[in-house]
Amino acid sequence: MSSKNLIQIKQFCLYHEIENTFIKDLNNYGLIEIIIEENDEYLQSEQLPSIEKMMRMHYDLNINLEGIDAIYHLLNKIEVLQQHLTNTQNKLRIYEENQSV
Repeated sequence: MSSKNLIQIKQFCLYHEIENTFIKDLNNYGLIEIIIEENDEYLQSEQLPSIEKMMRMHYDLNINLEGIDAIYHLLNKIEVLQQHLTNTQNKLRIYEENQSV
């Protein structure tokens, strides 16, 4: 794994002015993955948008970690369902076009 895509947790927390324990709690809930390299902890850059959403839920909306866990999983299910709906609509459109020919 390239270290270019890793963000040191200490630096991330300093930048966002949050406690390291919040990131570790997200990891304990299985919402994010912490990478350990050379005795230091890192986040994958791909996780940053999700982590920042969860930070806003927690710090701005005062949602506890259990709530974040539930909301995050529901949002993921909605995204999957939307993808299935789009695929089904595309298949239906193709079927309707073939029927009109």
